[in-house]
Amino acid sequence: METATAYLDPPYAVLHRDALARNAHDLLARAQGTPLRVASKSVRIRAVLEAVLALPGYQGILAFTLPEALWLAESGFDDIVVAYPSADRGALRRLAADEALAAAITIMIDDAAHLDLVDSVAAPGARAEVRVALDLDASLLQPQPDGSTRRAGVHRSPLHSPAQLADLARQVTGRAGFRLAGVMSYEAQIAGVTDDGPGAARIREMKRASVAELRARRPEAVALVRDIAHAAGHDLDFVNGGGTGSVETTREDPSVTEIAAGSGLLGPHLFDHYSAFTPEPAAAFALSVVRRPSPDVATLLGGGWIASGSPGPDRLPQPVWPAGLDYTPNEGAGEVQTPLRGDAARSLRPGDRVWMRHTKAGELAERVDTVHIVGSTGGGEILTSVPTYRGEGRCFL
Repeated sequence: METATAYLDPPYAVLHRDALARNAHDLLARAQGTPLRVASKSVRIRAVLEAVLALPGYQGILAFTLPEALWLAESGFDDIVVAYPSADRGALRRLAADEALAAAITIMIDDAAHLDLVDSVAAPGARAEVRVALDLDASLLQPQPDGSTRRAGVHRSPLHSPAQLADLARQVTGRAGFRLAGVMSYEAQIAGVTDDGPGAARIREMKRASVAELRARRPEAVALVRDIAHAAGHDLDFVNGGGTGSVETTREDPSVTEIAAGSGLLGPHLFDHYSAFTPEPAAAFALSVVRRPSPDVATLLGGGWIASGSPGPDRLPQPVWPAGLDYTPNEGAGEVQTPLRGDAARSLRPGDRVWMRHTKAGELAERVDTVHIVGSTGGGEILTSVPTYRGEGRCFL
């Protein structure tokens, strides 16, 4: 990548085509025939979405926001599920006013208030039928001796029990203007938590307990919703579960018809520490050395490309080339400068590049307008350059 991009001025991002392809096929092998829905927030590059969805075994997009889904549908994509509820009235109005968009997009709900919001912008008799999916909370809730409950997972849907999911399903099927199209249940405590590092034994125990609990609860909830949908003349098109980090366990749940995956395509460094799989690092970005404040410190311009999540060292970009660089304890990755120390810093000079890997996948695309595609073949040249969402003038939160 260094040779192929030598004429570019940092900062810039590179995507290795062959590593991306190998990661895409590895996800398919891990899924063992269960279809994969691409999580677009982990990509945020239309050309990559198109390339991955052209592979047999991938079908549909799991979008981040409704405005993103509308833009993708208008760009030619279909079968788009919005992973999170939307309170964007303008976007809901656009969805409800267009039969083609409404047929291509499914919105997520976990509260009857979401149905009320749709009705408030477009009355049932004066709009296209709106497809909705129900979000079942996949967290592991463990009662404690003191009467409290310990949660393993993230705070997503308030619908945790099969009865709660069934109740909302009845409300959907009992209201005009809506079609119950699917169920989603994302097990973040399994898919998004590394288990090959400090505390691995405890984390793996938690994951085993969560898999067992969810394997009983999710099929029960889905069966209830299917019966309710069928009785009302609706058929569930999908039951979505999992993520890159839980493909092996999610595929074993007979109630799940598809698995969401996105981060595993690009292989950010957060995914270096899973026991079941290791994606190839397919994406990286380069920054310029601009200062040498001391013999063993080289300072980069910018660099504070911090990933979302609970703040900590694991949210920082990872310096990977030249090897042997690390952050200074008092500055870390900064908005305007990032000093790096180590033996490798002694040979760096202003104008040299340092290559970094982002912690998470799609957030890298929020920092650059263009991603340069390189490969193992091609004479050491960039094969093509493609715009990110940002490069197309789009930012969806």
